[in-house]
Amino acid sequence: VDEKRLLATATALVDVPSPTCDATAVAARLAEILTSDGFEVERPDAGWPTAPAVVTRLHGSRVGRTLQFDGHLDTVHLPFVPASVVDGHLLGLGAADMKGGIAACVEAMRALRDADALQGGSVLLTTHDHHEAPWGDGRQVHGLIEGGFTGDAVLLPEYLAHPLPLAGRGMAVFEVTLSRPGEPVHEVLRPANQPNVVDAGAELVVRLKQLAAELAPITHPHAGCDTAFVGLLQAGEIYNQSPTSCQVKGTRRWVTPGQVEAVKEQLGSIIEGVAQDTGTVAEWHIEVPGDAFHINEAEPIVECLQAASQSVSGEQLPYGGKPFVDDGNKYSAMARIPALTHGPNATGAHTTQESVPVSELTRIAKVYALTAARFCAAT
Repeated sequence: VDEKRLLATATALVDVPSPTCDATAVAARLAEILTSDGFEVERPDAGWPTAPAVVTRLHGSRVGRTLQFDGHLDTVHLPFVPASVVDGHLLGLGAADMKGGIAACVEAMRALRDADALQGGSVLLTTHDHHEAPWGDGRQVHGLIEGGFTGDAVLLPEYLAHPLPLAGRGMAVFEVTLSRPGEPVHEVLRPANQPNVVDAGAELVVRLKQLAAELAPITHPHAGCDTAFVGLLQAGEIYNQSPTSCQVKGTRRWVTPGQVEAVKEQLGSIIEGVAQDTGTVAEWHIEVPGDAFHINEAEPIVECLQAASQSVSGEQLPYGGKPFVDDGNKYSAMARIPALTHGPNATGAHTTQESVPVSELTRIAKVYALTAARFCAAT
C-alpha cells in the first residue's frame, strides 16, 4: 500500500464538492483516477443518470469468489470544506464520510494488482450518489443491485472502526400530519366541538411511547432492542392560536430481519386510530432506509476480515452491533449477501469538522486488500 498515493486520491475526491443528488463532478473525478491507473471503468445509471455510478473490477487468474467494495460519493448538505492535511489527519467535507474510505478501497485494489496478490476471483468496486437522507433516497444502490452489480459479500468503509457489526437494526422514518378543516383561530373563539390538532399530536406521542414500552423486551445481543421514538412535534404559530395541523416525526427501529411490512402496518394502525379518536384527518408517509440484518460469525467474509485485521493490527476486532443504518442494510436485504461495515476510526461525520487519520486510511487499505486476497481465492 502506497500511503502517499492513497492520500492523493482521497484529497482529489474531497476537493470536489458533492452534495447528495449532485455528485456528478466527483464521480467523473474518480472515473478519471481509475482510468489513468489502468482500470476499466463502467458508468451504469443505476436509477440516477444525473450522476451515473462508478464501477470497476480487478480479476484474479482463476475462478473464485467476488468481493465487493461499496461506498457513496455524496456528502451531507453543509458548507463545503476543501481538503487539507493537519498533523497526520485528512480534513474536509467527506473526508470521514466517506471519500477517505473510498480512496482506501481504490488503493487496496492497486496494491492487489501491483503485487499480483489476487490469485483467484475478483474485486468489484461500486461507488454512487443518493445516499445521504433526507436529500437522497438510496435509489442508486437499489439500481446497482437490480443491475447485478453485487459480489458474494460486500465491505463498506463507513466510519465504524470497531466493533465489527454482525447485526444492525432496521429503521423506518415516519412523518405524520394531523389536520382539521377551516382556518386557524384564536383559542377563545374556537367552537366547542372543533378538533384540537395539538391534542391529537400529543395523543399520538403518548401511544408511540406506549408502543416503545411494549417493544423494549424485543432484543438482540448485538443490535440492541426495538424502539419507537418521536423527535419532532410541531404545530401553530403563536401560543394562543388554535392551529389547523400538527406534525409528528420520528423513527421506529427493529432487530428482527424481514419486519418492514409489519412495521408499516403497525404504525399505520396507530396513526389512523389516533385520527379517528380525535376527529382529525391523518396524512402520513413512512420511509424505510433499511431492514434489520444478522451475520453469522462463521461466514467466510467475517473469518477473512478477522484474519486480515490480525495480520495488520495484531488483533482481531470485537463483535458488536451497527448503531446506524447504511447501504449494508440494503445489500443484506435485497442482494442477500453478507455486508460488513468496517472503516477508518474517523470523527466529525455530518459536520464541517470531519477528520480521519491518514494512518487509518492506510490500515483500511491493507485490511481490505488482505481480506480480498483470502476471500476471493476460495471457490
